[in-house]
Amino acid sequence: MSAASGTPDEAPAFPWEAALHAGLCRMRLSAKDFWAMTPRELGFALGLLRPSPAVPGRAALAALMLAFPDGTE
Repeated sequence: MSAASGTPDEAPAFPWEAALHAGLCRMRLSAKDFWAMTPRELGFALGLLRPSPAVPGRAALAALMLAFPDGTE
């Protein structure tokens, strides 16, 4: 089907208007610098792609549960 059909199995279009606005207006990049960036670089520059915080594994969670049990009221 065509992109205009809007079927649910199609990937959404890249948000060019939002990317251009963010890069050229909000970040005040030159057009040369904006077009030299990859979408991933732009995402990191805008703070959209942040590293995930570390989460405890199963053993660490078990240790925390032993150290801080739920109230025994």
